[in-house]
Amino acid sequence: MATSILLSSSFSPIPRITGCPKFTFSKPKLNRISTPINSYSNRGFLKTIQLSPSTCSTKCRRVFVLGETDTSLPNDVLVGEDSANFDLAKQKITSWIYFTGVLGVVLFILDIAWLDNSTGFGKVFVDSVSSVSNSPEVVMFLLTLIFAFVHSGLASLRDPGEKLIGERAFRVLFAGTSLPLAVSTIVYFINHRYDGVQLWQLQSVPWLHHLLWVTNFISFFFLYPSTFNLLEVAAVDKPKMHLWESGIMRITRHPQLVGQVMWCIAHTVWIGNSVAVAASAGLIGHHLFGAWNGDRRLKIRYGEAFDIVKSRTSVIPFAAILDGRQKLPKDYYKEFIRLPYLAITGLTLGAYFAHPLMQAASLRLHW
Repeated sequence: MATSILLSSSFSPIPRITGCPKFTFSKPKLNRISTPINSYSNRGFLKTIQLSPSTCSTKCRRVFVLGETDTSLPNDVLVGEDSANFDLAKQKITSWIYFTGVLGVVLFILDIAWLDNSTGFGKVFVDSVSSVSNSPEVVMFLLTLIFAFVHSGLASLRDPGEKLIGERAFRVLFAGTSLPLAVSTIVYFINHRYDGVQLWQLQSVPWLHHLLWVTNFISFFFLYPSTFNLLEVAAVDKPKMHLWESGIMRITRHPQLVGQVMWCIAHTVWIGNSVAVAASAGLIGHHLFGAWNGDRRLKIRYGEAFDIVKSRTSVIPFAAILDGRQKLPKDYYKEFIRLPYLAITGLTLGAYFAHPLMQAASLRLHW
């Protein structure tokens, strides 16, 4: 039996027509909030859509049932979730204290079990991969491939894994496996970024550094949406598979892919050698697969709701906006004036100025 979704939006009063959806009327609350009406936990149930004065010409609204193949829904009605929506008043101090404690414990275990050359397995792992070839390009690509296989493989097993051991336990397994491999890959890239064959040298171009810096800076606004809720990342809050729709998602449905491509282009153009090309090829290939796999998993989890979001978004940035499938709200900029984006701005700037510290820490590992 097909699953139906109950939706609501503003309209002008019309008589009931045979074969059309049934309409009911009520007085809406007039404000500027649009509430997502579909999530994995409440799919199939009606969620109130609070209409704004600019879109409600009459004091009435309609409630209708949407079939599986019908995606003709008003573009200003969110089916997915409002991304980066952070309500400071709803935050619990105890949750963030717990998050800080969890982060400290994770970093301590990572250092002892993986990073420390005398006690950890990180050096053994990298040496094992390096024994396959003397080429830093091959090793770089293999490290990226191993991480991609584990990361995407566990992501594909998320639904059965969460049913078997629970959401929080599976997140610990996922992060505990992916994080060490990601660190090894990043450290190897930092330590060997100037190895290999120099293909071009553009660092003397006066304006290039500034252009690539801006490109890299913007890339993190695309990379960030995969971790909109840090408390879920650390399993303080129960992890969920989100169907985001607003904010950066209006520009591209797969912002992490776009952000990774931007990051890879900026670093490869600046470094200009074969190791950077190998790293970029592996990372971009992984994210291309991740985009396809992510759509597949969201389709399984959300069904018709994902079809609606897919129909009004695009993988290629701005494509859905240019062809009219995505209509940006007049106050679209407000979807970015939020605390999470302010935080990522600070962290990105901090990471840039911390590059010397990151390089020194990577050299200490001798990978």
